[in-house]
Amino acid sequence: MFDDLTARLESTLKKIRGQGKITESNIAESLKEIRRSLLEADVNYRVVKDFIDKVQRQAVGEEVLRSVTPGQQIVKIVYDELVQLMGKAQSDLKLAGIPPAVIMLCGLQGSGKTTFAAKLAAYLRKKGRHPMLVAADIYRPAAVDQLRILGQNLNIPVYGETTTDAVKIAQGSIGAARQQGCDVVILDTAGRLHIDEEMMQELEKIKKEVKPSEILFVADGMTGQDAVNAAKQFLDRLDFHGIVLTKMDGDSRGGAALSMRQVTGRPIKFMSVGEKLNAIEAFHPERMASRILGMGDVVSLVEKAQESVDVEAAQKLEEKLRREQFNLEDFYHQLQQIKKMGPLDQILGMLPGMNKQLKNVSLDDKAFVRVEAIINSMTPEERQKPQILNGSRRRRIALGSGTRVQEVNQLLNQFEEMKKLMKKFKGGKFRGAFRPGALPF
Repeated sequence: MFDDLTARLESTLKKIRGQGKITESNIAESLKEIRRSLLEADVNYRVVKDFIDKVQRQAVGEEVLRSVTPGQQIVKIVYDELVQLMGKAQSDLKLAGIPPAVIMLCGLQGSGKTTFAAKLAAYLRKKGRHPMLVAADIYRPAAVDQLRILGQNLNIPVYGETTTDAVKIAQGSIGAARQQGCDVVILDTAGRLHIDEEMMQELEKIKKEVKPSEILFVADGMTGQDAVNAAKQFLDRLDFHGIVLTKMDGDSRGGAALSMRQVTGRPIKFMSVGEKLNAIEAFHPERMASRILGMGDVVSLVEKAQESVDVEAAQKLEEKLRREQFNLEDFYHQLQQIKKMGPLDQILGMLPGMNKQLKNVSLDDKAFVRVEAIINSMTPEERQKPQILNGSRRRRIALGSGTRVQEVNQLLNQFEEMKKLMKKFKGGKFRGAFRPGALPF
């Protein structure tokens, strides 16, 4: 997510931070590079022009030119303007009123509405809500079946009817939600490959009949300005309340995320950052600006950890680290905790400066499977005392896990590296600890 844009902006801002004196000339040169980077990321050209003008007005001010650290001042200005560009602050869902609150999803076909509906339901349940999914897409083949399967996987009720009238399905879901004690209804509506009058009229009728608390436009984050143009047309007809960006874990240049808020005037409320049903994040402009500038996002990382980590187990691990008793059994349990947090590259990418460190490093989550298979092929004693693993034991483990002896050796060597890394954290000497090869994946 934003990898190319982040790399370009980091390079540009590093140059200006290295300047002993900031002048209008070197500011202009840096802004030219920033403008080029934003345009190549498929940010709307009007948005880019407005952004650059605002940064330039502040950057050439007397306060900056006379600053003790003018380079850092420029970075702060760019950061502040990125935050402003994406919406200043997080925008929560408004679900007050007599239940059930209705959330209506709209957007083009293929934008990821059905999967996001399930992700949103799982997200709201964690917040203490009782959601119901509604299969109101009666046109796309298997759309109803897809939503039912997702609902079953999450143990969340799914409402649907045999009728081909999406408006009646939406109306019927309100009564069904009340009967089943659900306080939020999430409508998965139909989309098309392109905007047409029939689709818009149906959506307008649904809006009129069920009066949704929130209408969210779901946009494919990989489509750039096409998504922005579609958003403007949906806004004209439905006056939606917020935006969802999906597929942000893919090869996204980031143009949609940086353009949507400015062009539509509506806040980005959520991002979908992976295929798993827990891969959803509330959109925080200040955190996203920090990620884009390569400063990481430690707050989101901590929140993910709080959701995934067993506090009691973490306290026990801390005690073991103090006593230097960390073994492969503990390592295995840590793998399970990390897997709950999401893809490894996303997790490490939230650490400041890690985007550059990981640029040429391949982080394959499938490596987790091989590591787990190797550890599972060990006896309890071997997991607790890795030092007893001689050649014959290693051959047996490789045979039992379907791997090679070299892979078993590699894991054990990297485990020792991991223990050294743990000691660095324990002693506060963690500079360079995340070098390529230090992690056993």
